[in-house]
Amino acid sequence: MCEKGRFAPSPSGRMHLGNLFSFLLAWLDARAAGGRMVLRIEDLDPERTGEPWTSLLVEDLRWLGLDWDEGYAAGGTCGPYCQRERTALYDEAFQTLKELEAVYPCWCSRHQRLAASAPHPGEERDRGACACRKLSRAEQEARAMVRPPAWKAAMPHETISFDDLCQGRQQFDLARDCGDFVVRRADGVYGYQLAVTVDDALMGVTRVVRGRDLLDSAARQLWLMRLLGYCAPVYGHVPLLLAGDGRRLSKRERDLDMGALRERYAPETLTGTLTTLAGLPAPAGRCGPKELIQNFCWDKIAKNDIVTEL
Repeated sequence: MCEKGRFAPSPSGRMHLGNLFSFLLAWLDARAAGGRMVLRIEDLDPERTGEPWTSLLVEDLRWLGLDWDEGYAAGGTCGPYCQRERTALYDEAFQTLKELEAVYPCWCSRHQRLAASAPHPGEERDRGACACRKLSRAEQEARAMVRPPAWKAAMPHETISFDDLCQGRQQFDLARDCGDFVVRRADGVYGYQLAVTVDDALMGVTRVVRGRDLLDSAARQLWLMRLLGYCAPVYGHVPLLLAGDGRRLSKRERDLDMGALRERYAPETLTGTLTTLAGLPAPAGRCGPKELIQNFCWDKIAKNDIVTEL
């Protein structure tokens, strides 16, 4: 079986240095394994994603020398490659979860959902607890007459373990460590966890490399894959790049975005900088992604978040 990695950007703003860092490592991981790359556009939310960001991210990836074999702007047999065009596939998976009674309707406000996932420091409680999960059928029907619900995954107290390419052995109690999460919003837009699970499986992705902030998402997605009968990929969760003051880089705040970076650096210079930050040896002279493949090794990649002074 041919290995396959993926780029999965969300076109909600200009890519920043941290996005590029994880994409470079995803590309190197797939190419070092002799694999292919797919570009998928994660544009689920029509209010936050779209042009001109989609065109700009494609241009920025190509500027750095990161290519892909199938996907957006390339075609392929596993399309469509934009999530907003894949709703029918998510509908089918969602129906399976309903039949398995793995999801339940939820009428909590967004504020209530966020509060339910953020216990006070030192407080031990079940992150999966939600009052809507305990509603009777009659109560559900009464609430549905007033407004449509969101649908949440009902996380069991079950341990999910996996070996992460970068972070090593991982173990999560689904209910305690991950908690129930929205599978489909009240307006019918599908949530990130379900869409990514379906897409990675149906596109044949075998290697998922992304930021360390999504480490617990792997546990959720492995659980969903098992329920839906999918083959799971291997995961590698790389460190985040932080601003000089310790903040996470953000599209919203335009921290080190690609517009500014392209004005200041040549692509080879930026590639070399990212390589050094990752802990990989960079060849002397001009350094493009292809020159890094032979020296790529997960044992050399940093595990903890990295402060950049660019």
